[in-house]
Amino acid sequence: MDWLTVSLLVLATIALVLRWRRPAWYWLTFGVTFAALRVLVRYRSVMEACGLTVSPSRWRLALARWSDRPIPETRAPRILRIRPTRTGLVLRLKLRPGQDAYDVAAATDRLRHSFALHGVSAREIKSSVIELRMTGYDVLKRVQMPAVCDDEPMSIPVALREDGEVFLRDYLQVPHALNVGATQSGKSVYLRNLVAGLATQHVALAGIDCKNGVELAPLARRFTALADNPDTAADLLAALVRYMARVYEIIRREQRISADIPDAEITANIWDLPKHLRPVPVVLLVDEVAELALYVTKAEEQRRDQIITDLVRLAQLGRAAGIYLEICGQRFGSELGKGITMLRAQLTGRTAHRVNDETSANMAFGDISPDAVLATVQIPTDRPGTAVVGDSSGGWVRIRTPHTTLRQAVNLCNANAHRTPDIGELAPFRPVLPAPVLSGNVQPKSTAASV
Repeated sequence: MDWLTVSLLVLATIALVLRWRRPAWYWLTFGVTFAALRVLVRYRSVMEACGLTVSPSRWRLALARWSDRPIPETRAPRILRIRPTRTGLVLRLKLRPGQDAYDVAAATDRLRHSFALHGVSAREIKSSVIELRMTGYDVLKRVQMPAVCDDEPMSIPVALREDGEVFLRDYLQVPHALNVGATQSGKSVYLRNLVAGLATQHVALAGIDCKNGVELAPLARRFTALADNPDTAADLLAALVRYMARVYEIIRREQRISADIPDAEITANIWDLPKHLRPVPVVLLVDEVAELALYVTKAEEQRRDQIITDLVRLAQLGRAAGIYLEICGQRFGSELGKGITMLRAQLTGRTAHRVNDETSANMAFGDISPDAVLATVQIPTDRPGTAVVGDSSGGWVRIRTPHTTLRQAVNLCNANAHRTPDIGELAPFRPVLPAPVLSGNVQPKSTAASV
């Protein structure tokens, strides 16, 4: 056996081992080359088999008859660019006349099988230009977040999408969101990653954790306000409403509506104010909303009505004042009482982890996308952290949150405790804690930089 044969056997063995144990490494070393060649070689036949070709135009047919040449073949979308990524390939196509973006989106599953890739998704870049994002392996099996993420204000990288992109929780685009999921589905880890990402930004965190604070209390050094029971939560929400009214007074005073002020400088929210006048934004995190809506006695019913009223008021009016809501719960339906569906209608972002029944998935996506409901009920129990994310536009995608231990999140919050702003209305709810103790053997994960 010569050295060339031995080298090829060793190389093939290394490739098989990497594909089995380290799919990301295999993709970067071998897979991306094989996949690109496979796509380019099979492209025309695959497009024809998937019905993504168009007949030649009449003038080309007429020209072929006049010149006594063979009839032109059908034409597939033209490849504008093929670009490798750390998780797959990005193929940009120019559609032919008569083709539609919906036809390409409907054929993504057939394209996935034909090109022997793990996943294919399509999105329209502009008129007649489609981008196919192809993943070479299961990126959600072992989530690896990029070492460097975009550091935009109020935009937190919290998970990885199934197409290999980073999922950003952007509060400026989607101010309020709902997060549902069954026990052990990864809902708390998602919330933990969100707090860890917000900890490094110039933002005030207010938390309501009616499980006696077991989820949010360890992270309390980075919280401006924290409530661990419904009574305190009612007072905290009332204080937030008063704070919102004060912020609106600042905005109204600084709108500068006069004849000599350009239209672009007239403001109706905090983000158009000068930095030295801009109030600090507030993110309110509610860990279990059902505990705020349940009641037994008449007094508890009055407290519950006041809580839901304040939450609805914050959801309807809080965006311009820089107040954002993150509502979590196992179920979020009309059985929680009056006002709940009104609150849900204000929550644009929807995240659903594994649920125990289809009704719970319908509470998140029933009024948005039936396909997202089906994808939610198909989340397996052996993949905690996997979720379906959608919004009011009807679009949805699968994501998975990287596992962050409580100690990592605690260390990160303790290291950024000096960023915790003081707000007068929320001062009575500021957690009082002893001096922090950082663990030396656990390093906090890297997140987006502060504003």
